[in-house]
Amino acid sequence: ASPILGALSDRFGRRRIILSATAGSAIDYTIMANAPTLGWLFVARMISGATAGILATANAYVVDVTPPEKRAGAFGMINAAFGLGIMLGPPLGGLLGHINIHLPFWFAAACSAMNWIWGFLVLPESLPPTQRRPVAWKRANPIGALLALRRFPAVFGLTMAYFMVYLSQTMMQSIWALYTQERYHWSVLQVGLSLMVAGGLMALLQATLVKHIVPRLGDTRAFIWGCWVWVLAFAAYGLASAGWMIYATMVFGTMAGIATPALQAYVTKHVPATEQGAVQGVFSGLGSLSYIPGPLIATWSFGWAVADSRRVHLPGIAFFEAGLAVLIGMVLALRSFRRDRGMALPSLEATEPATTA
Repeated sequence: ASPILGALSDRFGRRRIILSATAGSAIDYTIMANAPTLGWLFVARMISGATAGILATANAYVVDVTPPEKRAGAFGMINAAFGLGIMLGPPLGGLLGHINIHLPFWFAAACSAMNWIWGFLVLPESLPPTQRRPVAWKRANPIGALLALRRFPAVFGLTMAYFMVYLSQTMMQSIWALYTQERYHWSVLQVGLSLMVAGGLMALLQATLVKHIVPRLGDTRAFIWGCWVWVLAFAAYGLASAGWMIYATMVFGTMAGIATPALQAYVTKHVPATEQGAVQGVFSGLGSLSYIPGPLIATWSFGWAVADSRRVHLPGIAFFEAGLAVLIGMVLALRSFRRDRGMALPSLEATEPATTA
């Protein structure tokens, strides 16, 4: 849904699409709170998946209202919000679910409804009518939107790099609980606390340091530097022989969080203002697509590596695979960056209207 919502936001404006998606989220959680059968639960999940594509439009909104040199910091703030959600969501959901199994979904529906009200009353439109363009339906799907990026060589070459980086993240997320319980015998509470600490560290980095580090290093150097930190962190996670080492790795591994905002900022500078929604939709869709192979690869590898039939157990194998995925993504990105040297778009950026948040 991300490319579709992104393309629609280029045509009808960001505000309408954001409000429509937040309303859809409220409906989704209301259905989940009352789902009488598993079928209804899947209906709600389909609505949730479609409305989750709103992240592309939110990123496009950031581009509309933020000058190019400050976009990495703005994307960092969005990622910081996710970090806070990861930190607060699981324990809050567990607490509410302990009181009543339906209560977490009702609370989520209320949050979405409040989000819609806030957006309706406060959120202004960011895309003026003069910068809107008709919806090209052949591009308003994942494949068509991806092929359309060939018009922007600097961006098209980064699509696979972006996918590989996100693939590594989905592998880590899907294996985290299994790995820590198998290797360190962590309880469910300890797993939840580790995720809470990780979310807090990510939020702190994204909200405070990204806006300072990325402008100093530049988008390309910040992305490469962040990828190297990821590779080292994944290796450390896979080799950690004691649970406390996981927390030590988190402290420096969180610095890898500068990579994604830097890449997002780089992409926005190579796309005209009239197509930011569509392009953001492609990249958001690629991130979601990584959730299909990532968990399958990580959990299968983990199960193979810790099987009783194995003479040598290697429970950290999924982290090593995730590090390899980042390395592949970094190499692909370097190729694109080198091709793009001397192909900057000053004329395109000069034609973008000055906007303020």
